[in-house]
Amino acid sequence: MLDAEAFGDIKRGTIVIEDLSVGLSRSLRKVIEDADLEMFARISGDRNPVHFDDDYARDTIFGGRIAHGMLTASLISAVIGEQLPGHGTIYLKQNLSFLAPVRPGDIVEAVVTVADIDYGKRRVTLACVCSVEGKPVLKGEAMVLAPSAKFD
Repeated sequence: MLDAEAFGDIKRGTIVIEDLSVGLSRSLRKVIEDADLEMFARISGDRNPVHFDDDYARDTIFGGRIAHGMLTASLISAVIGEQLPGHGTIYLKQNLSFLAPVRPGDIVEAVVTVADIDYGKRRVTLACVCSVEGKPVLKGEAMVLAPSAKFD
């Protein structure tokens, strides 16, 4: 269950394949906090000092600490699994391009938009973008198996 305080008031549930249409979009916004970096590191095992050590990170190309790229990408998963298509969705594949760093304190907006639908195979292609202050920091495309009203 998503933490309502961390993610705000987002619509949750399921949009079955029969109700999807190209252009349909859902999103969420989240402040990336130091606690998020720590939790992600505990789960993933990624304790790269660029995420935790100010002195180390200051000397990198980023000039300061950054969030894990896959932490940012996980917000896409939250939109897909909770909103579009939502509960019952199965990830088939995802590609990602990381365009700019996300820093602790940044507000990331993850937007997922239906780009293509294969109703016969229940496959949905989703355009995925994460932005900070309107600037894309991550772009990608996901393919998922959407739930169907016929299989409830």
